[in-house]
Amino acid sequence: MAPPFAAPPTEGRRSRLWLGLGVGALAAVLCCGGGGAAIVGLAVTNVRAIDEQGRAVADDYYRAIVDKKYGEAYDLLCESERRRESEPDFERRVAAEPEITEYRVGDVDEVNLRVPVRVTYTGGGQDTQTINLAPDNQTGGLEVCGID
Repeated sequence: MAPPFAAPPTEGRRSRLWLGLGVGALAAVLCCGGGGAAIVGLAVTNVRAIDEQGRAVADDYYRAIVDKKYGEAYDLLCESERRRESEPDFERRVAAEPEITEYRVGDVDEVNLRVPVRVTYTGGGQDTQTINLAPDNQTGGLEVCGID
């Protein structure tokens, strides 16, 4: 007696199965690799943004000090520094300090949010000051939060 339907064909070497598994593995590697590359890209971009913004804030602060625009420098301070010292007190203190004629902003320490600044005073003396940065909770930007 003949069966009512023919038996399905069998494939001896299972090449289609391995081809399908290979294509699936390649797709998984591409997806995971792309995601990993995106995460690395975001991390590098974030570090560069912090460095750029930190250097810009330090430059703006010292430019205001050199130009004797103490109100502009005061506006770059973080909230805790402004609470600690009023603007008139800040202006008096900074005006009484040795006059800075030149400055050079270094690279930002992205972990500790610190920026070294090499300053030159009127008499020719030099010093390295370190700006402590802090994120502004309202704008997300960086602010000067103390100088060592």
